Amino acid sequence: MQNNAILNCLVLLDSYFLNFLRISIFIVMAWIGGLKAFQYEADGIVPFIANSPFMSFFYKNADRKVINENQKSVSEYTLYKNPEGKTVQKNIDWQTANGTYIFSYGLGTVIVIISILVLLGIWFPTIGAVGGALTFIMSFVTLSFLITTPEVYVPDLGGDFPTPQYGFPYLSGAGRLVLKDIIMMAAGLVLFSDSLKKVIKSKIVLSNH
Repeated sequence: MQNNAILNCLVLLDSYFLNFLRISIFIVMAWIGGLKAFQYEADGIVPFIANSPFMSFFYKNADRKVINENQKSVSEYTLYKNPEGKTVQKNIDWQTANGTYIFSYGLGTVIVIISILVLLGIWFPTIGAVGGALTFIMSFVTLSFLITTPEVYVPDLGGDFPTPQYGFPYLSGAGRLVLKDIIMMAAGLVLFSDSLKKVIKSKIVLSNH
């Protein structure tokens, strides 16, 4: 009997758990989306965007190749990266001309809007369904970076002896960050389904009246 009471309690709490998921997604996406307005975050996403077949056209120099100091042909953006916490004016000038910051402002705005749609799903299921679907789509695009972005895997930089682990499947810090979006992708589907069920249920109730 006690076990049944616990199970019944958990069933009743189901809607609260789903709303907590909505709030969680809102916090993560609104925070990350808001950070897109700042230079260091805009610089940090350059490798993802420059190599993406879905978004590289937003950058003016995404496909430009140059010769680096080791006489190797590389993407031009690799020569103008600002490490987090460091600002180099020539790099910022290049990123400005590339359209890096304007694109980041737009992307951040879209992410914040999606986060708000997800949060509104607590009160408005139709809007929540749209937010859930967009969260899924956004996460799908983010996960595609695992295929298109070289920087998501540990590079072979050499050293005192040959690099023991590099390339696939050895994820770099950026790669580990991207992989986590599979959780966001699943959460988007769960919330889309939950919101859709509420919409259908409300229509059935209205039709019966």
